[in-house]
Amino acid sequence: MPRAENGQKTPAGSLEQEVYLDLVRTAARVEHAVGEALKPYGLTRTQYNVLRILRGARPIGLCRSEVQARMLTPVPDATRLLDRLAEAGLVVRDRDTDDRRFVTTRITEAGLELLGTLDRPIVEMHERQFGHMSHADLRRLSDLLREARAG
Repeated sequence: MPRAENGQKTPAGSLEQEVYLDLVRTAARVEHAVGEALKPYGLTRTQYNVLRILRGARPIGLCRSEVQARMLTPVPDATRLLDRLAEAGLVVRDRDTDDRRFVTTRITEAGLELLGTLDRPIVEMHERQFGHMSHADLRRLSDLLREARAG
């Protein structure tokens, strides 16, 4: 087994553990870069994720539990997250007239504009992160990760 990237002289213990550590290190590095790219816009990775989810759900929008189910990383208080996005004018929340318990969240024009501003820089960042890999390697990596999640 190759030596660990963190400078440890002993291997992780098993190939499965080494793969786990490689996944965690890679995810941390990629997530950090996304977080840094979003910082100047006043967004967190989680908020960005929600805005992308709601852009994809246009024009109907989604209820809180549907947003929560689609998120990359679960959060304990999706209501507060949506409240902050609403306070920033990036989403609107509408109560159903027949069932007041049902609240639909939709992305606003301001939210769409912000995502439009971020689309190109985020794509370029991902191209820098993964552009050294061939299309076939990226497809295989994506397939392997999907397979790992299914396992």
